[in-house]
Amino acid sequence: MTTIPFVTVEGPIGVGKTSLAKAISEHFDFHLLKEIVDENPFLDKFYSNIDEWSFQTEMFFLCNRYKQLSDIQRHYLSAHKPVAADYHIFKNIIFAKRTLRPEEYDKYLEVYRILTADMPKPNVVIYLHASLETLLKRVKLRGREFERDMSPLYLEQLSADYDEFIHHFEKTHPEIPVLRINGDDIDFVNYEQDLGLVLQKVEESLLKRSTTL
Repeated sequence: MTTIPFVTVEGPIGVGKTSLAKAISEHFDFHLLKEIVDENPFLDKFYSNIDEWSFQTEMFFLCNRYKQLSDIQRHYLSAHKPVAADYHIFKNIIFAKRTLRPEEYDKYLEVYRILTADMPKPNVVIYLHASLETLLKRVKLRGREFERDMSPLYLEQLSADYDEFIHHFEKTHPEIPVLRINGDDIDFVNYEQDLGLVLQKVEESLLKRSTTL
């Protein structure tokens, strides 16, 4: 794990990952890493027919995130420049396990393990979570064309998968603090006071991490 601040924001679709990562980047003067979403040519087809297009969709995301994180390691973390990201590559497993058939998932996992063997790990993870009602409202508000056919059941299952994964992550990575933020109670996009509270928690985690190195 790098000693340079590498903060990642995670959570299900529509929970506000990019908005918070951008705010952290601006407040602490960190480089902002945003995942590539709109450029995925399979997303429209994926949300219309998950079974048919999941493998192509997940492989595209995996390869692009691998390239992004490789560049972040080389050009920023290795150069002692801190980073705030609106994802981490471990999210690929959450989505792939939900959408891929068993035989596809086994093949996917082999590729994932090879590509991520030496990827940089975050030293602070912010986990955003919210009720299905809140997530659906936010997805609708941002109006992405390719998300219009997303099933509410898929989003609900994805949220449950995130909860399970983060719980496992905390057990297996006790050295990496996880800040849990409830999006139903805290609206850091519309309320400056809520954003200040989140930023304070991030700063406290970064200070605690630096004093234990």
